[in-house]
Amino acid sequence: MSVSNATASTNSISTLPVASLGTPRIGPRRELKFALESFWSGTTDEKALIETGIGLRAANWARQKKLGVSIIPSNDFSFYDQMLDTCVMVGAIPKSYGWNGGPVPLATYFAMARGAQGAAHDAECGHAHHDAAHGVPALEMTKWFDTNYHHMVPELEKDQVFTSASRKPIEEYLEAKALGYLTRSVLVGPVTFLKLAKCKDAGFNTLSLLDRLLPVYIETLRELVKAGAEWVQIDEPCLVLDLDIIAQQALHYAYAEIAKAVPELKIMLATYFGGLGANRDTTMALPVAGLHLDLVRAPEQLDDLAGLPKDRVLSLGIIDGRNIWRADLSRLLDRLEPVVTRLGGDRVQLAPSCSLMHVPIDLALETNLDPDVKSWLAFSVQKIEELAALGTALARGRVHADSILKASDEAAAARKASPRIHNAKVAARAVGVDSAMRRRLSAFTDRAGGQHSRFNLPAFPTTTIGSFPQTADVRNARAAHAKGSLTDDAYKLYLQEQTALAVRWQENIGLDVLVHGEFERNDMVQYFGEQLEGFAFTGHGWVQSYGSRYVRPPVLFGDVSRPKPMTVEWWQYAQSLTKRPMKAMLTGPVTILNWSFVRDDIPRSEACRQIALAIRDEVADLEAAGAGMIQIDEAALREGLPLRRSEWKTYLDWAVDAFRICSSGVRDDTQIHTHMCYSEFNDIIDAIGAMDADVISIETSRSKMELLDAFRNYRYPNEIGPGVYDIHSPRVPETAEMTDLLKLARLRLSDAQLWINPDCGLKTRKWEEVRPALVNMVAAARELRALA
Repeated sequence: MSVSNATASTNSISTLPVASLGTPRIGPRRELKFALESFWSGTTDEKALIETGIGLRAANWARQKKLGVSIIPSNDFSFYDQMLDTCVMVGAIPKSYGWNGGPVPLATYFAMARGAQGAAHDAECGHAHHDAAHGVPALEMTKWFDTNYHHMVPELEKDQVFTSASRKPIEEYLEAKALGYLTRSVLVGPVTFLKLAKCKDAGFNTLSLLDRLLPVYIETLRELVKAGAEWVQIDEPCLVLDLDIIAQQALHYAYAEIAKAVPELKIMLATYFGGLGANRDTTMALPVAGLHLDLVRAPEQLDDLAGLPKDRVLSLGIIDGRNIWRADLSRLLDRLEPVVTRLGGDRVQLAPSCSLMHVPIDLALETNLDPDVKSWLAFSVQKIEELAALGTALARGRVHADSILKASDEAAAARKASPRIHNAKVAARAVGVDSAMRRRLSAFTDRAGGQHSRFNLPAFPTTTIGSFPQTADVRNARAAHAKGSLTDDAYKLYLQEQTALAVRWQENIGLDVLVHGEFERNDMVQYFGEQLEGFAFTGHGWVQSYGSRYVRPPVLFGDVSRPKPMTVEWWQYAQSLTKRPMKAMLTGPVTILNWSFVRDDIPRSEACRQIALAIRDEVADLEAAGAGMIQIDEAALREGLPLRRSEWKTYLDWAVDAFRICSSGVRDDTQIHTHMCYSEFNDIIDAIGAMDADVISIETSRSKMELLDAFRNYRYPNEIGPGVYDIHSPRVPETAEMTDLLKLARLRLSDAQLWINPDCGLKTRKWEEVRPALVNMVAAARELRALA
């Protein structure tokens, strides 16, 4: 197609509209993290935190404007989480947090996010009816669809009352307007909000609360109109799920009511993380002014626009908002030019596939990244530049974006031809995996006896998940070593001292199975990626996992292999300090894959098998060194689960296969452990059984052990460590609280199956929280043994 034909309908404008849908909220130098943690520690006050938020929002708006975003979002910023913000907006605050109406204090907001000790929470929130010893736990937390971002789970009741309790969307719209930016406010949609909520009343469908919820949404939308808003972006990612007729009817009802109540407001309905599938007709029929489609996860949607109302604006999610690879702009233009010609430039907006909060901020900060790899990447800033270039090329012709298109073409060709990506030996080994490499020598019932004889543990054995607090001293030592101001020998000695202290302390409090604490590790994925071929690492590639917890995912750019052992030396040192069992700690192949920015030139299943073979080699070396317990964490197995149930089996088959490849080459008396984070285990219980780990530890404290129902119903035969305290909260649970949880666990599992452990690793906590909590946990185990 010629450029003149491709731009015939848009030659009167200089660029097509560019929207970002949302941007990273954390700040280029993690300013939000440091402001939050300073506030939580009491070092700074609420005013300082609020001022940091104001500064970050202003910088985000200015950056987008400068880069060419014409549809700038507001209300995409959050001090913790957008679902938590929505809970506050609609007054969905459980009674346990003591809110009695009016503005919601930050103390209550953060108590919902992190939990709070009783006396402190009562004082901050102005009430005194809580038990000071127990305080309040945080809301449950889970993964945002299939991303590595965690959201708070709204906790509702069947008689839930909603009320407008926050004007945050309006205030941030006006804040932007005062700075000269006319923004499009972003809201989590009412149906997605209710779909992701949980109700403590069993069997209650939260969508039945829609009638009560909509008036609050409508009030907020009317306030935005009064403030001057013409458009609002409402995110309904639930539209890419398998929705039943009740959910589809809820969508019809919700948007009909909104259109009737606020007819002057234009709604951009944003869908992302997949295609509409069976929800297509429902979506096309909704009375909204605009529709955003994810054309990265579901590119076929661009070829099926039949039924799109002629007055509907179409937002094309063409730049990947989930991964960091540079786009092939010429290929995208080949696809987009006919669509823009057919629809007309006044009906098209260009956007990332989803909010850019899932990618780092600016590649320009990466001054030490390998130049070849860097040339293949694009972070948030660069993705907006790509969108702006596409907008110019589509409106005025490719010649007007010639230099950017030429650079894109060269980068795509260089990456495809690079010898650093493909390794023939790795590929041949992956093809050669046989059935014997995928199964243990004996069934669990036959293995268990030998393991029990080897370790001779008491009933309800106690352990931890792996990591201990990474204190400021530990981080400073790592930084000093990286800068060269601390020698290799001095750094190793420091780490040995920290490990020895941790081992000695674990022995003193009576833990049965010990860990070395992982003081030498910066991150459970990065540590391994740095020692594997095929990975690269950024210096500033931070993305938010939850709250102030940010991660720098490795960049998996090529074939993966293990040049040498990665963990054996540290396990040997730790085991030499004690006669008690010392778990060796590894991160599993599926988690390494799912927590990385993964190459997009081969199937994910192939990349995962390569990692599995590398971890298998490490397992073999650990066993040869004497390790009898080896933990292979698959914390992220479920988060990779496709959103459409029809695609689950394919994913779970290769994910379980990868775990079995890396874990099956050991003797029967070697005990394989695994750990899983926030998961709806009912969804994947067959796959968990097929993994055949001897012991699985899981996060269950926030669910009050309800997640164990899946294991009970499945008749899961292997051993399980249900988490007895929430490590994502600074609260120190009392022994009685843990004992009560364990009593609930005993109703679901046999005593012979139960281990006792925290929910997750303790890296992010402080020693003053960890020490009393683990002492209480050991005491709870002893109480349980006395009752058994």
